[in-house]
Amino acid sequence: MSHLKVGVFVDAENIKFNGGYQLRYDILRHFAARDNGTLLRLNTYLAYDQERAREDGDYARKSRTYQQMVRDFGWKIIVKIVRRFTDDEGNVTTKANADLDLAVDAMLQVENLDLILLVTGDGDFLQLVTALQNRGCRVELLGFKNVSKQLQRQVDAFYRGYLIPDLLPFPQEPRNEWGKTGSLVRGVCTKWFPDKGYGFLRFIREISPHLWVTDPREENSPYVSVFCHVNELTESVSADALMSRETVVEFYLKESEVDEGLIATNVRMIYSAK
Repeated sequence: MSHLKVGVFVDAENIKFNGGYQLRYDILRHFAARDNGTLLRLNTYLAYDQERAREDGDYARKSRTYQQMVRDFGWKIIVKIVRRFTDDEGNVTTKANADLDLAVDAMLQVENLDLILLVTGDGDFLQLVTALQNRGCRVELLGFKNVSKQLQRQVDAFYRGYLIPDLLPFPQEPRNEWGKTGSLVRGVCTKWFPDKGYGFLRFIREISPHLWVTDPREENSPYVSVFCHVNELTESVSADALMSRETVVEFYLKESEVDEGLIATNVRMIYSAK
């Protein structure tokens, strides 16, 4: 049984604009503690536009409601006020950068933690990751799209957020039961045979401490293999894209009429590396 002391630091603005909009903080908490770890720090860094809030009551109300919901799940919220800058040509840009706050907080807490989960895709955290690792802390990364390749290589483990069960909701399937027959899931292709017109997809059945056991044939593996025929690929998915392990697809699960396995239907593209 794990007794790791865990800290989670969420760069919420980066995640929001890079595929993680509507991220569920209750599921993220469950994921961070999947190996029975003790959650000592749960920090998320949110932006708040005071100027907009004064003019838009709906924005102010929704912001307060959202922050309260996140707090209800046991998270500490660090609010960064949006600043506006006008260049020489009169163009206005907004910024609410929490990078420094997150980095300082992580470095101050590292002595108390065994594992830090960074939720971001920003390559500016590369030096932070190296510093944390040099202090003896394991650093894992969770992101969705536009995740720095250097950051992925530097961390001890990288998880694509799209693949974590229920971490992002399915707007078209609000009562979706992930992993059940008829449900909608996200996964990757493990094998594809272009000449035969079929292959196999793989998805994570449940959040588990054994995510490193990627072979679905292993008894304690949380992964499930699914048969996929080329006729089930929508126009957004090409066979070439499927052969990249970085491609994430979304599909429905159907019971096979031939054996006890599962079949993927209505397969569509969610993410493909450039």
